[in-house]
Amino acid sequence: MRTRQILCPTDFSITASHALNYAIEMANLYGVSVRLLHVMSEPFSEHHYGLAVEAAAELEQQITSFATESLQKIQLEVQQELNPGLTVKTVIRTGLVLKEILAEAELGEIGMIVIASHGRQGISHLLNPNIGEGLANKAKCPVLVVK
Repeated sequence: MRTRQILCPTDFSITASHALNYAIEMANLYGVSVRLLHVMSEPFSEHHYGLAVEAAAELEQQITSFATESLQKIQLEVQQELNPGLTVKTVIRTGLVLKEILAEAELGEIGMIVIASHGRQGISHLLNPNIGEGLANKAKCPVLVVK
């Protein structure tokens, strides 16, 4: 763990922000850097739920710009909270969320994943895949799921 980074996936939600606080605390404790990851899901079709865009490429560009700007803002905030000498790297991937987080963990030689759980229950839990649960079962490194 002391030679590897902490991976903190984010969807820019309040819950993800809460998990990021734990990632920062763990990074400072172990003296390791943080890697922030945002996974953009691919659109299911050309229909984008009533959003007015000229083309699918334009929508993708707007989403990418938003994600990039949001990650840069978070990166600056996290860098201020990390101990001197530790760094924050940002990564944007596109695809299936669980698959991309696992791929980034393998590629980046990650020592721990810190992720938020949205705490869905009942039918909502059945309809929305639980990424934290999937990571805990499939990741090759420790996973901290934060409520």
